[in-house]
Amino acid sequence: MMRSKIWLSGALALLFTIRTQAAELNVRIVDQHGDPVADAVVTVLSRDPAANRPAQHTNAVKVIDQKNLMFMPYIEVFRPGDSVVFRNSDHTRHHVYSFSPVKAFEFVLTPGQSSAPLALDQSGVVAVGCNIHDQMIAYLYISDAPWIAHSGKDGKVGFDNLPAGAYEVRVWQPRLRPNKPDLAQSATVLGNDTQTLTFKLALLPDPRTQFDREHTSY
Repeated sequence: MMRSKIWLSGALALLFTIRTQAAELNVRIVDQHGDPVADAVVTVLSRDPAANRPAQHTNAVKVIDQKNLMFMPYIEVFRPGDSVVFRNSDHTRHHVYSFSPVKAFEFVLTPGQSSAPLALDQSGVVAVGCNIHDQMIAYLYISDAPWIAHSGKDGKVGFDNLPAGAYEVRVWQPRLRPNKPDLAQSATVLGNDTQTLTFKLALLPDPRTQFDREHTSY
């Protein structure tokens, strides 16, 4: 009985140690004027490659709607193996397409019509446009990074329960200059505490008003 109590005590101590080593990371993204940046994708990678194996994932089907001559949402995050469906909720026809080497496609959607699910099987960024309405643009960000999220209007992203260790934090936003890699802050060491990182991005004008899809790198 005494041996069982010692084992249980040790197990509880180990569990407590693991929990206390979980870290919280908050990421804040601002532009060159200090204003919060929405639609920034943040990925967190451990400096230990063995810790970056993707978590168990059930393939999802996500919908990109077309409404008021806009794609909604503007940015969507996917895992490899997920699928996307494009739905036309407008009263006009849309010709949806992408030149991306990650996933090239095109199809015409009449009002009320939805596309068949389109499988996204490799990582990368897919820029999507409408061949009829040039102001329409959306981005599909496909990644197998173990931790990933994108910012809302407040420009903030939070990650809970990260194991203690060294990480690289990357930020991508479609208004960064083309052909530039994700911004990265390397060797961010997390312990059993909360840390906040701030990324300041120099952004180009909004691509929904000034954009040439045929010359994008995505």
